[in-house]
Amino acid sequence: MSHPKRHTIVEGELEGFKYFKKLSRMLQRLHDAGCQRDRAGNRQLHMDQYMVLLLLFMFNPICQSLRGLQQASTLKKVQRVLGVPRASLGSLSEAAAVFDAELLRELIGDLADQIKPLSHDARLDQVPEILTLVDGTCLTALPQVVRWALWRNDRRAAKAHVHFEVLKGVPVAAAITEANRAETGVLQERLEDGRLYVIDRGYARYSLFQAILDAESSFVGRLHEDAVLETLDERPVSAEAARSGVLRDTVGRLGSKKVRDDLKAPVRVVEVACTPHRKRSGKTGRGGPEQGDRLRLATNRLDLPPEVVGLIYQQRWQIEIFFRTFKHVLGCRHLLSYSDNGIALQTYAAILACLLIALWTGRKPTLRTVEMIRFYFSGWADAEELQAHIARLGEQPNTQG
Repeated sequence: MSHPKRHTIVEGELEGFKYFKKLSRMLQRLHDAGCQRDRAGNRQLHMDQYMVLLLLFMFNPICQSLRGLQQASTLKKVQRVLGVPRASLGSLSEAAAVFDAELLRELIGDLADQIKPLSHDARLDQVPEILTLVDGTCLTALPQVVRWALWRNDRRAAKAHVHFEVLKGVPVAAAITEANRAETGVLQERLEDGRLYVIDRGYARYSLFQAILDAESSFVGRLHEDAVLETLDERPVSAEAARSGVLRDTVGRLGSKKVRDDLKAPVRVVEVACTPHRKRSGKTGRGGPEQGDRLRLATNRLDLPPEVVGLIYQQRWQIEIFFRTFKHVLGCRHLLSYSDNGIALQTYAAILACLLIALWTGRKPTLRTVEMIRFYFSGWADAEELQAHIARLGEQPNTQG
């Protein structure tokens, strides 16, 4: 059987290099990373250069494989504008093991700091802390043909644990683990002060709530329907709160005697009305646990109106929308490495790509914007058409909540 001839990349197919210049300067701090073993001093491909090539891979659909990326590195335009050397397949493969993905966490935070808050519901301004959504998603969008080969020791998938700032509409941190790693443990390892963490019932562990308080942060988290609550104070529900769907507002002690000591202080539990969710029928029997007609939200914030507590939890939809865009950026591309660190590098590059889109456009990254930028980077759309798309985004509402 004959195989299709590989496409040869030419310089005219690679556009949009000017958008990499600012990030390239920020990446320079990583230039010497991974050089400790290079005692001969002859390393040619450095971490900052590798990350720029990964971003080129993310944004330009012409580069569809490690070999395509290697070929792009041989082009004079790529070398001149991106400041990267001609890279061999061996050096690109080695990079996945040599360059520590964790070094990108600070860079992601620095880029996120440059993004301005979006317009949002004014009631959220009552929260002085940084509203931060936390959730994990399995990277099941990766090509099915290689998913079975990703992990050793019966680990069949990876999970991205993402921290997402509500008012900016972007991810600000991520951790990549095997899919069966407990989400609560990953969050507890990466807690910061001055944040209000918004978490779903998968994170409903009283020891985690206490760890958040110990880190000098706050939480709004959904409880399991069968969570035990010893009511200490029944608060009145105002007419405004009732119109917002608040059913009950209480302060009490959470947990049975066995786990009550995991959370030292009483907490507030706000119950809000919601649409019941039933399991989807089908061959797999999956569809998530059933949900009744109310949500029970635990928080340590006794000062906020109960309707604002409900509004804060409503923001969770943002991280679900982001996951869809994130998987589109990452999932429709081939994996360049099957190692843990290599997958983390590529995933962090996708996070950086989403942040860059937000910086370029002043908007949240969306599927349509990702597609338009790829049209531009591959030469199908010109700069005027890309700017027209961004201008149209500016005419649309860009609110949170």
